Amino acid sequence: MRLITRGWQDYALLDTGAGAKLERYGEYIVVRPEPQATWAPALPRSAWEAAHAVFHEVVPRIRPPGTTAAGDAGPEEAAGTAGTGPNGWWERRRPVPDQWPMAYGALRFWVRLTPFRHLGVFPEQAPHWDWLRRTIRRAIGRGAAPPRVLALFAYTGLGTLAAASAGARVTHVDSSRKAVVWARANQALSKLSDRPVRWIVDDALKFVAREARRGARYEGLLLDPPPFGHGPRGERWRLERSLPLLLDRCRAVLAERPCFIVLTTYAARLGPDTLRAALEQTTTGYGGRIEAGTLALLERSAGRILVPACFARWRTAS
Repeated sequence: MRLITRGWQDYALLDTGAGAKLERYGEYIVVRPEPQATWAPALPRSAWEAAHAVFHEVVPRIRPPGTTAAGDAGPEEAAGTAGTGPNGWWERRRPVPDQWPMAYGALRFWVRLTPFRHLGVFPEQAPHWDWLRRTIRRAIGRGAAPPRVLALFAYTGLGTLAAASAGARVTHVDSSRKAVVWARANQALSKLSDRPVRWIVDDALKFVAREARRGARYEGLLLDPPPFGHGPRGERWRLERSLPLLLDRCRAVLAERPCFIVLTTYAARLGPDTLRAALEQTTTGYGGRIEAGTLALLERSAGRILVPACFARWRTAS
């Protein structure tokens, strides 16, 4: 299945082509690399040249004034985003604030030009946030206690906040302290500071192993593992090798009656069928339903589709 992101007011994929994408985040327009966009742009060159900022993947020896290089002030690379080292720089062509607010439904969050190309939000994941809210509210509406949710590689916390806004008790884990600080700022901006969220800076594999030994159990899992990454103490993560171990440990912390699991990856090597098979093994004996597919963005200019990520998600039948 393909989930095309809809419902955004503050984000738009304006155009794509020539290895790049033109996007609007709030009132600011940015250009970022996009390997899928092998075609020609639909909008005129003037539309692209009017962008506030352009991300360049190659860091020059001498940067133009007003640019931000990878490694400058910004969030540490989190396990949950792509890459762990400097990979480019921002050319600011027009004034851009250090950060600015955006919204998706009732969620409010900060975005900024990070040294790692991202802005702190992955708009294609909005269908997951909607699905999480529906699933959690349905469980609570049927008389279940507020589900305990473990969010791993949780980055700036939009999945965490979507779950918390629906009534879940969330444990948010990311290896980047700065990403967790950012996520807590998003919680305050969303006026969800009274919701039960536990914020943890730790390596995902080590944390889940400790939770299993402590007897902690969760009704929901929200997993967004990166292709590569490092924990706060240099722990190495490589998706193909580490994901089976992660899912095995996650199985050990599932509650007697779990509610859902969401698994998303930006590694093209692991497609929907692979992720479905992984969740089938993890949820053996629990019944329920698995659906797998891709997360997609619809371009406004010519209606072309970008597919940034693959996913599989499981929900109990009850």
